[in-house]
Amino acid sequence: MKKVIAKGVALSLVLGLAVLPVLAQQAQQTPASQAGKPAVEKVNLNTATLEELQKLPQVGPKVAQRIIDYRKQNGNFKKIEEIMKVRGIGEKTFARMKDMLVV
Repeated sequence: MKKVIAKGVALSLVLGLAVLPVLAQQAQQTPASQAGKPAVEKVNLNTATLEELQKLPQVGPKVAQRIIDYRKQNGNFKKIEEIMKVRGIGEKTFARMKDMLVV
């Protein structure tokens, strides 16, 4: 019985040591600030440039320009949901980007 337990402990130790380098490598590749949830770069709808707006999902140069044009014609956005008034940004696109938006 003691030999079986000893073999089990030895096997667990060997497996643990085999996994340790993999875990250490993953820890080095993932900064502590990103350990839980990846940091999302926020885009301010009222101050963002054409290039900054293009960092948003589904926003290319044309839609980014429409956002800027909308902002010029209507003033600053008061809440992020107002971006859905811009042609090319519907509910699905807004859902993808809402965590990246601020006003």
